[in-house]
Amino acid sequence: MNELEKTVPAEEPLNPTPSETCAVETSPAEDLSEATDSIENAEAEETQVNYHNMSKAELNNAMRSILAENRMDAHKEVTAIKQAFFNIRSRETMEEVNAFVEAGNDPKEFSSVPDPDEADFKKMYTEFKEKRAEYLAAEEARRQENLAKKQAILDQIRSIAEDIDNVNVKFPEFQQLQQDFKAIKEIPATAETEIWKSFQTVVEQFYDHLKMNKELRDLDFKKNLEAKKALVEEARKLEEQSDPVAAFRSLQALHDEWRNIGPVAKELRESLWEEFKEASTVINKRHQEYFEQRKLAEQANEEAKTKLCDEIEAIDLNTLTSFNAWASATDKVIELQKKWKEYGFASKKANTALYTRFRKACDDFFGAKTAYFQKTKDEFSANLEKKTALCERAEALKGTDDIRKATNEIVKLQAEWKKIGSVPRKQSDAIWQRFQTACNYFFDERKKLNSAKRDEENSNLEAKKAVIAQLKELPLDGDRREVIGKVKELQAEWQKIGFVPFKLKDKVYSEYREVCDALYGAYQARENTARISNFRERVSELKGGGHKLDRERDKLVRAYEARKAELKTIENNMGFFNVKSSAGNSMLKEMENKIKRLKEDMAQIEEKISILDAEG
Repeated sequence: MNELEKTVPAEEPLNPTPSETCAVETSPAEDLSEATDSIENAEAEETQVNYHNMSKAELNNAMRSILAENRMDAHKEVTAIKQAFFNIRSRETMEEVNAFVEAGNDPKEFSSVPDPDEADFKKMYTEFKEKRAEYLAAEEARRQENLAKKQAILDQIRSIAEDIDNVNVKFPEFQQLQQDFKAIKEIPATAETEIWKSFQTVVEQFYDHLKMNKELRDLDFKKNLEAKKALVEEARKLEEQSDPVAAFRSLQALHDEWRNIGPVAKELRESLWEEFKEASTVINKRHQEYFEQRKLAEQANEEAKTKLCDEIEAIDLNTLTSFNAWASATDKVIELQKKWKEYGFASKKANTALYTRFRKACDDFFGAKTAYFQKTKDEFSANLEKKTALCERAEALKGTDDIRKATNEIVKLQAEWKKIGSVPRKQSDAIWQRFQTACNYFFDERKKLNSAKRDEENSNLEAKKAVIAQLKELPLDGDRREVIGKVKELQAEWQKIGFVPFKLKDKVYSEYREVCDALYGAYQARENTARISNFRERVSELKGGGHKLDRERDKLVRAYEARKAELKTIENNMGFFNVKSSAGNSMLKEMENKIKRLKEDMAQIEEKISILDAEG
């Protein structure tokens, strides 16, 4: 029974105004019960916070201490210890699973290592439940027995009160029965209010019938007045207590004592009650402010924990496609879990839901991580089989006589190897070494065959360098026919020379092309200058006949348009041209040179048209 639910003694005002409302005397029993439950819940939550900071050994010691002290009323502490203990075990098991999977093992083969601390805890928890069941049964039987005793005393008092003729004689017996009734404390909660009301009614009935003399009544009033004044002073001293919850609970005990003390003189009842209520109001206000502040803190914790849930749920598992990505995401989740532990409890309404949500998000993440690692392991195994097959194919080629053909096949196998993904780390070096050894055999054999070829290519390189040297010795301002004739002879000689080393092919050709272009460019520029000079002389001869100049201009315009059309055709064809061989590359070069010549011709024709326009 919650002691705060007792009714108000007979002499206290039963119908106070709203401004006179006090925690006990004027508040409904239900409100007081709810307030007390709130305190117990708050204390339970605070206990959980402390236990969650303990190790398994410390939690077992706390459980062992409760059993040793036989505190069977500490069921809330035991519940908090149990939750904290199995939270630790859950984290340890998850860490074992992660380590087991990261070591390359099948998660289905995982088996948790038995924990001696867990076995000890379960044994003590079972013992506590058995003892508590016995304790609760004994407590209920004791309360029922106390209820029967109180009802028997009420029957005796009622008998005395109803015997009007002998009420004065039985006053001492009546007082003793009152003390006996009050001495019996705990009864079933459902009967507390009703039995107290019955007691108050029969006591009032006795006093109404007693009509005892004023001296005896005044003496009783005086004793009660002194006791209640002392309670008023104790209530005022509670203002100095720093803990508002402890002060509130002490105040409830004072109110219980107040109800057990008899009445005082009628003229003092209101003023004395007002003093006690005023002292109570201060404590009640502090208690209310404490829980308002606690509510604000819980609201802040709720918002912070909601944000953590949002953060972990925002992790897109579909983007985690590598070990590094999973490792980074795992670090983030672990950091969020650390932050979660740093925050206190949210409101009672939201705390469990938030924890369930956060735990589900964590479980989903680590479940997906386990699935990814399992899938990756399967892919690695499949890749290992593929690479093993390539090794076998490469090793099977060692019996062939055609080394060049076998080497080309090896190159294809290497291309296939690159397309295959990773293999388990334990087999990675071995399978690579096996494949590399098989490949190197053919490359070494090909190297022997290519030795003679390299000597020939080096000889060709020296011959081509000699051609370039001769081209460089030709003058840029000599006789065009003689010099260009010599250039073509050297170019023909160049074409007869075979291949050179591949690494130097582009460099030596670029040098050769640069010398040829310089020679042709120099003599082409001289020829173009001569052509323009001859054209100017011809225009001077045609000045006399205007129609001749027009016909010459029309001829040039037609020639320009013909070259322009030819240029457009070549450029369009090049847009569809795809170079995949050395022959194709040579054809592309030829087309580019032709475009260059067409543009030079068009520029020269434009210059001639300009000369005609100037003369016309």
